[in-house]
Amino acid sequence: MDAKNRKTGGLVELVTRKSMVIRPSGRSTDFIAPSFGYGCLFNCTYCYMKRHKPEGLTVATNTMDILTEINSHAFFATVDKPNQTGDYITYDISCNEDFALHAKYHDWKTIFKFFRDHPLAMGSFATKYVNPKLLERTPSFKMRIRFSLMPQKYADLLEPGTSKIIDRIRAIDLFARKGWDVHINFSPVIVTEGWEAEYAALFQLVDRNVMLQHDVKAEVIFLTHNKDKHEYNIKHGILGEELLWRPDIQEDKVSQYGGENIRYKSGLKEDYIRSFRSIHDLIIPWNTIRYIF
Repeated sequence: MDAKNRKTGGLVELVTRKSMVIRPSGRSTDFIAPSFGYGCLFNCTYCYMKRHKPEGLTVATNTMDILTEINSHAFFATVDKPNQTGDYITYDISCNEDFALHAKYHDWKTIFKFFRDHPLAMGSFATKYVNPKLLERTPSFKMRIRFSLMPQKYADLLEPGTSKIIDRIRAIDLFARKGWDVHINFSPVIVTEGWEAEYAALFQLVDRNVMLQHDVKAEVIFLTHNKDKHEYNIKHGILGEELLWRPDIQEDKVSQYGGENIRYKSGLKEDYIRSFRSIHDLIIPWNTIRYIF
């Protein structure tokens, strides 16, 4: 639990983070760091965080405690390197928030300096927000930013208020030139009528606008939705649910935490993955897919 909570005004609350659990990740990163922030000030309609914290954001004020825990963990972690996450032990610092969006609430310069100078550890986070302030620091490729992409027509409904997709794509080179390790996060992949053509157009947009292609890799995650979030969206008139809730092509899946989730049917999903990969590799073969599921 958190203690010594205090409001900063609005929906942001400063807290002392007590939980220092570092959890294995295994796909995007090796580990998930304790939460510098918990919640999100965006309102993406599929967001798993909104199932747990519908409104607001808590921000840890004891940044150094978290970094100390990561430092100790890195020196004793058993990880064979290099692996598909990289040469360093990688920590997701933003599993429960959008760090780029919330950076002004964090001691982000200290966090980035920690990873830049650490001999073993590297930081990573996904974002839907292009924050030019982050370009003021050169993390010497020890910080990975993963720009989340989907077709703009889907983002307009599902990711209101986030940076435009073209702006996220154009930011790839900007950040790479400033010493950031930049990847693409195709997530969540939405399957609906005409989705292959929409993603083909997205891949073409990426190919036309990314010049520094040699080190830009990708992770691909197909949509998982949630029954409670679906009912919440319907009750509150939130748009886009017709893209997310498709029982005709989805099946139930109970999460490891007991949530009633829904995902694309396993047999169909195999076909969707093959189709996505085929179109992707035809248009942007330089963009290595690290993993896809």
